[in-house]
Amino acid sequence: MPSEFTSTLNSSTLEAGQTQLKIDGLQLNFGGVAALYNISLEVKQSEILAIIGPNGAGKTSLLNCISGLYHPQRGKITYFNSSEHEMTHMKPHQIAQLGVARSFQNIELFRHMTVLDNLLSGCHIHMKTDLFSSMLYWGKAQREHIQFRRFVEDIIDLLEIEAIRYQTVGSLSYGLQKRVEMGRALAMRPSLLLLDEPMAGMNSEEKEDMARFVLDINEEHGVTIVLIEHDMGVVMDISDRIAVLNFGQKIGEGTPDEVRRNPVVIEAYLGEEHSPYPLRSKL
Repeated sequence: MPSEFTSTLNSSTLEAGQTQLKIDGLQLNFGGVAALYNISLEVKQSEILAIIGPNGAGKTSLLNCISGLYHPQRGKITYFNSSEHEMTHMKPHQIAQLGVARSFQNIELFRHMTVLDNLLSGCHIHMKTDLFSSMLYWGKAQREHIQFRRFVEDIIDLLEIEAIRYQTVGSLSYGLQKRVEMGRALAMRPSLLLLDEPMAGMNSEEKEDMARFVLDINEEHGVTIVLIEHDMGVVMDISDRIAVLNFGQKIGEGTPDEVRRNPVVIEAYLGEEHSPYPLRSKL
């Protein structure tokens, strides 16, 4: 990919291994039910951190707290970039402006719009021209649109969706829609990308392609990735570290090798038949 795309995609000023996101004592309640209880976790710049656990463990609730859709009753979420930002109670658009983007478990695309228009909609957070200038499509607004169009075309190349750029999203297969969903998140130029089950409902070939894209985004462009995924083969293959949730609590954390040998994790989630899970190198 062009160097301009690389530098524009990830705006983080941190070096690999530095703490980019810190979650401290997070608690989220829905009425009398604790969806998250005393969750503490750190995410390092340029790593892939997988969050695993049974259904209802609190994984999506955690991503919703990070992205501002939920506001926890207790705890603190801090984001580090050029400076320190407490974003525990920030609104989603404020968090997006810091460089945090996400995809959703249930596809949230504009089904009657084209792939290209869906991707361009992800750039809106960075648009600086006013509505009147944009309607006239003149001067600064025109130059801005051309810049965003070039950036989106690079995302299209990265995700290998050139042939469907003008197709409406609703006409695409589920696997391709998932790819477009991730592309729209990338159009927000994140330094931290949150992926909620990006490979759910895909066949083995589609999962292989998506895993390769995740690795490319992380390794070639330096974007930090936090993903929720149930396919343990994928998780063990591409993750640098894994955090395990169960009933809203963190019960394990470490490298894939450490997690697959953790007796508490085996009992709660992996099961004896997966212990130790076959460990393979990254794709």
